[in-house]
Amino acid sequence: MGRFEAMAVFVKVAEAGSLSAAGRELGLSLTSVSRQLAALEEQLGTRLVLRTTRRLALTEAGRLYHEQARHILGEVAEAEQALTAPESAPTGRLHVSAPTLIGRLKLAPLLPEFLARHPGLAIDLTLTDRPVDLVEDGIDLAIRIGRLPDSSLVMRRLGGIRMRICAAPDYLAHCGEPAVPEDLAGHDCVVFATVPGPISWPFQTAAGRVMVPVTARLRANDLDAAVAAALAGAGLVRAPSWQVADLVAAGRLVPVLAAYERPSAPVQALFLPSRLLSPKIRLFADFLAERWAGRDFGHEAEEGSA
Repeated sequence: MGRFEAMAVFVKVAEAGSLSAAGRELGLSLTSVSRQLAALEEQLGTRLVLRTTRRLALTEAGRLYHEQARHILGEVAEAEQALTAPESAPTGRLHVSAPTLIGRLKLAPLLPEFLARHPGLAIDLTLTDRPVDLVEDGIDLAIRIGRLPDSSLVMRRLGGIRMRICAAPDYLAHCGEPAVPEDLAGHDCVVFATVPGPISWPFQTAAGRVMVPVTARLRANDLDAAVAAALAGAGLVRAPSWQVADLVAAGRLVPVLAAYERPSAPVQALFLPSRLLSPKIRLFADFLAERWAGRDFGHEAEEGSA
């Protein structure tokens, strides 16, 4: 019995919910499916499936192995497709992860166009502001913002985001406008953060990049909520300039410390080195690079082109 064949049988059993249903889909007898599953469990030295007379359930090891096996089988199929039929239209499901705000406002509106171009593909989009593990979470391509530490992941720059610090006019009238980053020590700040702990905001000075601690009177794990609080006068907020561009143009928010803004943070596509040959990932990364064209979203928004 080949390991990949047994792995495919197990994945089908897990997804079909029974040995007999898996056998029908695979064109195998119930005895053959049962034998291959038992042999796989023996090779792995652990039980993958709990079988009773009425139902089938995966063990904890089975759930973990199912996710990994499904990912591996998908990679093998795509590698074979890339080598044997490089000109054929790709098919399958693409699992994409992105930060919530840029995913909702900048990525999701592009997906109908991509799907129309490639009718054989489907997309599962996960929007989250927590770091994802591409292997454990089954993600084919993740969009990340900011400079990342060295890793084994393949990174492709797609664009940039410029951050801006703003406050409501009433707040500035009452508390004054900071002239230099160090003035933030005397101000209330509305902070976007997904984990607890001290917060510092980065600035660009003549001496280079500096990190300035801020007082987080209000902390939110959603940027829309943070901007809404700043609009109501809760304090200074640091947000993507394209998110606050309309509010600034309407005079509802006032930018401060513009002379100390950092250069654009890169927006990057990340994927595993083993996915370099995947046609669907390559097509999607090319599509985003084409549509975003290395733009600085901050400048784009300020110019009214998005």
